[in-house]
Amino acid sequence: MTKGMGASRRRTFLGGALAATAGLMAAPAIVRAAPSGKPVRVGGTLSLTGFLAQTAVIHKIASEIMVEEINSRDGFLGRPVEFILLDDQSKPDVARSLYEKLITVDKVDLIQGPYATAPILAAMGVAQRYGKVMIQSSMGIPKLQTYDMAFPATPFGPEPDKSYPNVLLDAMATLSPAPKTMVVLTSKFPSAQFMAQGMRVEAEKRGVKVPLFLEYEAGNRDFGAIAARVKEANADFLWVGSLGLESNQILEALRKLDYKPKNSFHLYPAPGPLALSPDGNLVWCSTFLEPDEPFMSRPGVKRIAELYKERATKANLPYPIIDAQAAGMVSEWQILEQGVNGAKSLEDKAIAAWLKKNVVNTIYGPTKFDGPFNHGAPAQLIRQVQNKEWKVVWPKEFAAPGVKLIGG
Repeated sequence: MTKGMGASRRRTFLGGALAATAGLMAAPAIVRAAPSGKPVRVGGTLSLTGFLAQTAVIHKIASEIMVEEINSRDGFLGRPVEFILLDDQSKPDVARSLYEKLITVDKVDLIQGPYATAPILAAMGVAQRYGKVMIQSSMGIPKLQTYDMAFPATPFGPEPDKSYPNVLLDAMATLSPAPKTMVVLTSKFPSAQFMAQGMRVEAEKRGVKVPLFLEYEAGNRDFGAIAARVKEANADFLWVGSLGLESNQILEALRKLDYKPKNSFHLYPAPGPLALSPDGNLVWCSTFLEPDEPFMSRPGVKRIAELYKERATKANLPYPIIDAQAAGMVSEWQILEQGVNGAKSLEDKAIAAWLKKNVVNTIYGPTKFDGPFNHGAPAQLIRQVQNKEWKVVWPKEFAAPGVKLIGG
């Protein structure tokens, strides 16, 4: 994808959200009867324990909000929705077993995808074996979504290993001086590795040298030796393929060596701990939505953001602010709701057929499933921690008034 094409697609994808989401997310204009009858049971897992738990709890809170929102409307086909949630412990093999249980023992009517690429792939195999629609919000390797009834809820686009790096490289090029070298440090978690390899390729295409490409085991907590190698390389930019608290641990290890990267990007961190850490000031990350303009002007987003803040505060989350992680799960439920009610059926094949033929309106704007691997256009954004808050800084047209990228 060319640089110009990527920016154009982002504008097209996000720009039409005001009109297209009004019917779905605005408050109902008529009084509806409460859903009644036998509940529609929706099953899924999240990593409520294990190394992904800091992020998965965000998805849990968003799910609870959305089930209540759906039931405050018309439920699924006039019936209330019940969410059966199990803990996959951040382990793909556990996720696989639990989805088998949900489908064959618990007899759920529908399923929702878990958090993170490895558990999603494990669950997808089970969904395919039983012919179940599976909507997921966080699988970072679209080409592995070969199951025809799996749908992405977040606008990664079909080739995020190209589109993500080029959005980042566009932003880097605005710094003075522009970075000429980059260390790529990544977890061996599948989606992080995939994105790291894409970052190295795209960086070198754009003339940014990668003198050090270093991998570590997913869930690693001892980053002392790794930090020493990063310090020794002393590149202009540090790219980290992290998940959960790994970024905090890496930056802390670097600080202990009296080294602070000039600028750094972090792939899938736990947003709150990184934003609030003294080590996190001015770090970069990817996103698709933040609770600021122009996103808050979309119909319904303000209400969802307020509900999320209230619930996340009660759950003692360190950063109770909605972002792309929570929005991804909001989008999952919006897609399933429209798929069921649009198809007027709980049959998985009917839901999948309806989704393929229709535009679905989500918190991210109008969503289509007409591209490779059921993906639509990419809509990646770059955000930065400024005064302990995440702010969209790139592309410029998505930054709030007065907000701009700050070089380290």
